[in-house]
Amino acid sequence: MKYSEIKRNKEIDELIIRADYNLGAIGYTDHSQIHAGLVAERAAYILETFGYDKKQTELVRIAGYMHDIGNAINRNHHAELGAILANDILKKTDMSITDRLLIVSAIGHHDESTGGATDVISAALIIADKTDVRRDRVREKPKASFDVHDRVNFAVTNSKLKINSEKREISLRLTVDEKICSMYEYFDIFLGRMVMCRKASEILGAAFKLIVNGNKVL
Repeated sequence: MKYSEIKRNKEIDELIIRADYNLGAIGYTDHSQIHAGLVAERAAYILETFGYDKKQTELVRIAGYMHDIGNAINRNHHAELGAILANDILKKTDMSITDRLLIVSAIGHHDESTGGATDVISAALIIADKTDVRRDRVREKPKASFDVHDRVNFAVTNSKLKINSEKREISLRLTVDEKICSMYEYFDIFLGRMVMCRKASEILGAAFKLIVNGNKVL
């Protein structure tokens, strides 16, 4: 089973569409195919840059693309629900049980409320997912109706994830408009996720840095 086949899989496509619809209905930011594809490619880029092989980058692409399908059932425990759904889908393919379980485990561990990195696949997935902070993740609606999640993402006017393989560093550099979102609001939402990224980076033998408006804050 290849990543290209995953992206063409009708069942996966419908699960992502439904998951994004559900999250939009309850006020969450974009979790569409755009987010899924970005996480897939970013996770693969992380492993590629650190010298991991093509098989591992292919597995993390698949995990990244499927990681949020559990939201099609419910936001609560969506990581675990997504892992179960992914296992059922991938069981029908020619993928080995070893590779399938690597993907399923990564999906099941990507949420900060219940998870954490256990291997390089889950580590790269977590970092790729939690660093997808950008203005265009906010859905189109009146600014007066923005909640704190909307404001935090909308306040980010520039976001760059940089990987330094020689120094073994992963850095997320953000420019945040503090007129839209205070630093207190930002950290209230994202501190747990950034700490999760730091722990995931350790699995990859790397340090994680968060730089906001030119200042190192983690």
